[in-house]
Amino acid sequence: MAAPKVRQIKITEDNAGQRLDNYLISLLKGVPKTRIYRIVRKGEVRVNKGRVSINYRLKIHDIVRIPPVRVAHRDDAVHIPSALKYSLENQILYEDDDFIVLNKPSGFAVHGGSGIQSGVIEALRMLRPEQSFLELVHRIDKETSGCLLVAKKRTILNQLHDMFRGDGIQKTYLALLVGQWQRKKQWVNVALRKNVSQGGERMVVVSKTGKPSETLFTRLQKFENCTLVKAQPKTGRTHQIRVHAAWLGHPLVGDDRYGETETNRVFRKKGYKRLFLHAHELQFRHPANGQPLTVIAPLPEQLQTLIDHEQ
Repeated sequence: MAAPKVRQIKITEDNAGQRLDNYLISLLKGVPKTRIYRIVRKGEVRVNKGRVSINYRLKIHDIVRIPPVRVAHRDDAVHIPSALKYSLENQILYEDDDFIVLNKPSGFAVHGGSGIQSGVIEALRMLRPEQSFLELVHRIDKETSGCLLVAKKRTILNQLHDMFRGDGIQKTYLALLVGQWQRKKQWVNVALRKNVSQGGERMVVVSKTGKPSETLFTRLQKFENCTLVKAQPKTGRTHQIRVHAAWLGHPLVGDDRYGETETNRVFRKKGYKRLFLHAHELQFRHPANGQPLTVIAPLPEQLQTLIDHEQ
């Protein structure tokens, strides 16, 4: 195996404006963050032949010196599960030169992390090695399916981030609530705070000391033991729809974190083996040309079949 060599990389528009540490973390896959910070601090990484801090923001045409650092090879990469591979290759909802909208299947984390070696974004990068820039615009839960935005350019990523922080992107989810929800429409605006349960599992709780959180629930159809609703979050807190639904007294079907064990067992016997939450639609103006855009992810066949049987 050939020893790694010093590299001189010229920064393009794709990475202009990015912090040096984030750029290096993305570039040097498999290298611990502590080592990345160390080689910058020691001056082994240089920009335009000079030492810079880890929070330096890259500029177009900067020349970044990358020292010899051994990184993970593609042969060491985690195998992409067939269901995820099929989705990334055959269920792209929208794509142009600026971004992709994926139809993420349930059961896959959007990115690798604690206990997860690889996620959707890592798999997409493996499948598209020719694409120099692919970054998640937002996140959806591992158990949730549907629309997921991935930017192909840093300028587009920044614009879409601004749109998510404001009112520029309208997100619509389809969710199945336990029981018959009698209201036709309701704004839920209780604050949410991240917490950690005794078992170490991350939980989110309703709390006056939490962050403001708003979700509009609209009833679509009532069944004997459940209610199909449209959920439109105005804010984007962790597990927001799930916690707000539980606060209503009608947790999501299949929610093993905020739902009821016995109720979930009953629905599991009927075939509901996953969380019934689906990112159904995104509406926004294209950040490059301003044209209105609506992207829809149809309800997965498994969930649609179960709903049909509730009729």
